[in-house]
Amino acid sequence: MPLRSEPGRWSTVAKTFHWVMALLIVGNGIFAFWMSDLKPSMQKINMFALHKSIGLTVLALFFLRLLWRLADRRPAEDPAPRWQRIAAHVVHGLLYVLIVSLPLSGWIFNSAHGFPLQYFKLFNLPALIDKNPDIDDLLLEVHEYLFWFLLLVLVAHVGGALKHHLIDRDDTLRRMLPFGRAKRNIPPSPGDTP
Repeated sequence: MPLRSEPGRWSTVAKTFHWVMALLIVGNGIFAFWMSDLKPSMQKINMFALHKSIGLTVLALFFLRLLWRLADRRPAEDPAPRWQRIAAHVVHGLLYVLIVSLPLSGWIFNSAHGFPLQYFKLFNLPALIDKNPDIDDLLLEVHEYLFWFLLLVLVAHVGGALKHHLIDRDDTLRRMLPFGRAKRNIPPSPGDTP
């Protein structure tokens, strides 16, 4: 499997970032909603600490993924109408903004509530704002609504990938699957270097 992306497929590194982050984001969201119904206990506090650490991991992985994306080539896109290419770019842009906004909003809520923020009990992170009980409920709502909005954008993202795979029968989804490979040999774009 290639370390760098090729004209016909994403690199192993890009695929790993994509799927690990997807699993962490969706799993952490489900985990948070499940935990919120639990009775107050030390176990619940520890679970929320784990939720926060996973969110911080997603934030760190996002920046590592962005650095990798800047250094890596991008596979050639399958031909598509202009509106579909624009829609795909809008959805990807929204995903990137939400992937950053969601953990940051949790960090800001945590700061306003006055909770300590530890990363897997290894070290503390600073508060992003001063303790402010007047806005912590609002910030929690913002955090939750961002997650719901992220899920809606993910539905559009997955729906687009399935449309490409099932209706257009192109290689868009196949190239991002963990062991996927394009069926067709896509020539490199002008300016791509091996």
